[in-house]
Amino acid sequence: MIRSVAVTADDVVAAVESHYQRDERVVLRVTPPFSGRMRARLHVTERADDPTSRAETEAVHVDPTTLLDASAPDYPRPAETEDDLRADPDTEYTVERHHERHRSALENWRDRLTDHVVDEVAIETSERSVSVEVSVLG
Repeated sequence: MIRSVAVTADDVVAAVESHYQRDERVVLRVTPPFSGRMRARLHVTERADDPTSRAETEAVHVDPTTLLDASAPDYPRPAETEDDLRADPDTEYTVERHHERHRSALENWRDRLTDHVVDEVAIETSERSVSVEVSVLG
């Protein structure tokens, strides 16, 4: 029985960011043998309904977005940072400024994201749904 899951702050950020950036489905994966406290690690699945590796290994996959509370900041999109830059009357738009502003928005988002990790989450095991404590490392 799993009572808590430990995740690194970097893994949460990387998994959530991958969720928004790529076609790959990135999850935080917990693999047997299970113990009272488990560490979830980044894992790329083949597709959203990929049962093969989970069935064979009895691994638990945690959608990284379920680890965030409702007030988590939205992922900054390039079009949004471009709109913000173009709306700034004191700054002339250039591609370089757009890249700079977007890079800064991403860094700010990454820095703030782990402040929004929930204390508890429901995970699906092979037997049932279990509510577990979430501990953020680092």
